Amino acid sequence: MSHVIPLRHGAFDAVIVDLDGTMVDTMGDFAEAIRRMLGELKLPSIEAAQIEPMVGKGSEHLLRSVLKYVLAPMEQAPDTTKIEALYPAAWDAYQRHYLQTNGQHSAVYPGVVQGLRGLRGAGLRLACLTNKPGDFARPLLRAKGLDGFFDQVFGGDAFERKKPDPLPLLKTCEALGTAPSRTLMIGDSSNDAQTARAAGCPVVLVTYGYNHGRPVREVDADGFIDSLEDLGRGG
Repeated sequence: MSHVIPLRHGAFDAVIVDLDGTMVDTMGDFAEAIRRMLGELKLPSIEAAQIEPMVGKGSEHLLRSVLKYVLAPMEQAPDTTKIEALYPAAWDAYQRHYLQTNGQHSAVYPGVVQGLRGLRGAGLRLACLTNKPGDFARPLLRAKGLDGFFDQVFGGDAFERKKPDPLPLLKTCEALGTAPSRTLMIGDSSNDAQTARAAGCPVVLVTYGYNHGRPVREVDADGFIDSLEDLGRGG
């Protein structure tokens, strides 16, 4: 059952929404791009179930986590030097394959379109803030018909630091012209919640998505929703 912050009239001026695991289930895209990347590097494959806990902290973190995971059976403890030696080739291959697969193995979660329509209908400004690189995020939003809802879209490479650092959220509030205390963050993980807490924004988490392998209701958040469509229906 959802526990939410009702969108009372005038309670917020804007809403900032995460992308992967919040609006779009992109695990299939990640898994396919990584499968192709590992094949190109002649490394063992990895299942989507192993990839899921690695998602949410940016592509750089994801790739280093994947390399560490696949190298572990081959070496007692793969050291950072080995991972970093492979990283440039892995990054190049991943970028190429992700651009080819982006949006082809993913789906918009139920209720997202209705929820975004409701937020726009309430007169709220919307931004998408994701740790996914902007060159991946913007085409995905277009492919899924979501780009028209947002006044601003910022990827993980838009600012000097990524979530959970508060800088991206504060900069997004600045771009929207809204105060953090009147800007609601919607995400799917502890990463989003930590960002919001540090920036001074209220935060609601969806109960699906990718929370690094941990139950999302264990996270310190102001509310939880089972669908974006539920937002504002009451707690």
